[in-house]
Amino acid sequence: MTAVRQRVGDWLMAGTEQARRHAGPHTQPEPEHQRHHWLRVMCLTGVDYFSTLGYQPGIAILAAGAVSPIATLVLVVVTLCGALPVYRRVAGESPHGEGSIAMLEKHLSWWKGKLLVLVLLGFACTDFLITITLSAADASAHLLENPYAPDALAGHHVAVTLVLLALLGAVFLRGFTEAVGIAVVLVAVYLALSLTVISVSLVKVVTHPSMLGDWHRLLVAEHPNPVALVGVALIIFPKLALGLSGFETGVAVMPLIRGAPGDTEARPAGRIQGARRLLTTAALIMGVLLLSSSLATTVLIPEKLVEPGGPANGRALAYLAHEELGNAFGTAYDLSTVAILWFAGASAMAGLLNLVPRYLPRYGMAPQWARAVRPLALVFTVIGFVVTLVFDASVDKQGGAYATGVLVLITSASVAVTISAHHRGGWRGAAGFGVISAVFVYTTIANIIERPDGLIIGSIFIVVILLVSFLSRAVRSFELRVTGIELDPAATRWVQEAARAGALHLVANEFDTGEAAEYADKASKAHELLHVPPAQHLLFIEVDVPDSSEFESELVVHGRERHGYRILRLTSTSVPNAIAALLLHLRDLTGTRPHVYFEWSEGNPLQNLARFVFFGVGEVASMTREIVREAEPDPENRPFVHVG
Repeated sequence: MTAVRQRVGDWLMAGTEQARRHAGPHTQPEPEHQRHHWLRVMCLTGVDYFSTLGYQPGIAILAAGAVSPIATLVLVVVTLCGALPVYRRVAGESPHGEGSIAMLEKHLSWWKGKLLVLVLLGFACTDFLITITLSAADASAHLLENPYAPDALAGHHVAVTLVLLALLGAVFLRGFTEAVGIAVVLVAVYLALSLTVISVSLVKVVTHPSMLGDWHRLLVAEHPNPVALVGVALIIFPKLALGLSGFETGVAVMPLIRGAPGDTEARPAGRIQGARRLLTTAALIMGVLLLSSSLATTVLIPEKLVEPGGPANGRALAYLAHEELGNAFGTAYDLSTVAILWFAGASAMAGLLNLVPRYLPRYGMAPQWARAVRPLALVFTVIGFVVTLVFDASVDKQGGAYATGVLVLITSASVAVTISAHHRGGWRGAAGFGVISAVFVYTTIANIIERPDGLIIGSIFIVVILLVSFLSRAVRSFELRVTGIELDPAATRWVQEAARAGALHLVANEFDTGEAAEYADKASKAHELLHVPPAQHLLFIEVDVPDSSEFESELVVHGRERHGYRILRLTSTSVPNAIAALLLHLRDLTGTRPHVYFEWSEGNPLQNLARFVFFGVGEVASMTREIVREAEPDPENRPFVHVG
């Protein structure tokens, strides 16, 4: 039984450190990965962005009724004049695919930046996970509403959705590398078929003026005042926020874009230009498709048919494909829609598998297994099952949660760009992006008030991420947390001299005034109270902690002489971890087991433990000893830790 458990564990952890190598839309590809023309990479974004046409027109009719085309026009204006400029700026400031979350993390340091990232990760997880479940639910709707679908599947929408989710999870357990070429084919076919359906439908609208007249009369009857009509459209358009998805993905795929010959990692100008073209082209294509599909579906499909249980619910364009072009073409369109929706779910899963390991392990806020693909894929698949059952695999019910995740990310990007413009001294740019931020803040708040389920789901993710993160941080606090150690020439010389003299005696000192009396007092206590031989020269250790919210760091040890005392100064994220790592390094460097001397810290032990976990200080002596014990299991090889 133990052997079986070991094999299962080895298989689950076989994907460790591999999440970032998925060529999904949120990947960080290795340098040797093939780059592509920005148009091809746009298709990788498009499996997520363009696939929303599968359900967006129907959701728009349900949300806005006859006002749907006007509200969609507002959405397109916000997209082109708001979201697009914001993400073009994001592309210029995060050319390696980090996105707006990393921008905010950079501008907001210490724990406030980390906490903000964790909150945004909660909404990002909401966005991507609902993309998976909503896409699977809509794919099921297209399958079951097809006239050639087996009768045995009728009434089993939830079951079919769960099967699709299970297949998606199985693919990632098996090992999945998303190819740009597949995305190009899927997007090209889907856009071609969608344009055909929309064009034929608009031709019917134009050639039958009575249909357009009926819609216009209904619109005037419901909203006789044009100004009031615009106001209603402005109020309604937040409900259509699904049409804004895709921008964060467009920035995340930047590392896959082939840049110019003169590009450097520090400033890949060609890649940035390609990403901006990608974002602009995708936004323009989507704007045309949203407007035209909204007009066609609103005029040609009675509103009752898109309501829950109706034949056009969640599949308005597919309904028109069958009605206007026959069941053969409609079936081809259904299959194309199912394929791109399933691939959108795969893209979102790849995004989750790259997004979570990108931040949490670096903060020390994820268990070790969170670096592996398979355990994470299992976790996200199970969560997808739960979300599907809670929402009864309904596209309409999940729309609010999806829109909330999308809007929060776009709002955070707008705020990040505004802060960046302000820091760069461009007050006009900051003012312009501030207005855009205000628009998205309004849109987000309006969406949350109208459909609070998205905030509820996002809050659940945030609470879970915070709890798991801080529990993991506490458990992993006793790791060395050092990526490398380098001693400058002075420090190296002093250490070697002390080792040749027979022993390494170090005294931990919390820098206070830096006056001679401070070091004299420490040296006196080390000699008298801690029984350091008087003939032994002492080396003081002083650790600065500029940002305790970071988990790992490289130690650079500088030798400084002050008032005749030799001091090893280093900067780290935690005092005990840095001293423990330095002790082990000096042991390996000199072959001598070093002695380190501490004074007991004052204060409540529990408070000191909390200070250690969150601020890297506190009860330094006992924490250092415990970290050394964890890192070196053999007591005969451990450095000596003395406290007095």
